[in-house]
Amino acid sequence: MSNYWTPAHDAVEHDNATALARLLADGADPDEVFSNMTLLTHAIDAEGDASLQSGEPLTVHITAVLLSFGADPELADPDGRTPLDMATHYGHDLAVNLLRAHISRRAAGNR
Repeated sequence: MSNYWTPAHDAVEHDNATALARLLADGADPDEVFSNMTLLTHAIDAEGDASLQSGEPLTVHITAVLLSFGADPELADPDGRTPLDMATHYGHDLAVNLLRAHISRRAAGNR
């Protein structure tokens, strides 16, 4: 683990969905903020950046883990970026679709 990141942000940064799921199951806050990023904006940023650097297709597994543990799909980071903003920036259609589905379900549940 890095000395810089919190354990959950370290799992996101290192694309470790298993470690992230364990941390969340043990009570880590899915909406944790560190270094001007929520876990969800960090996940989408890491997924997008990894794809750009490697040329590999975008993945969505870290984002999906966070959403399954209750991360707020509309929570902006301290810089005002929402997860949808970040996904749109990267052209991350998998994340855009997943976020929209979670936002729609939340809206339907609040009616």
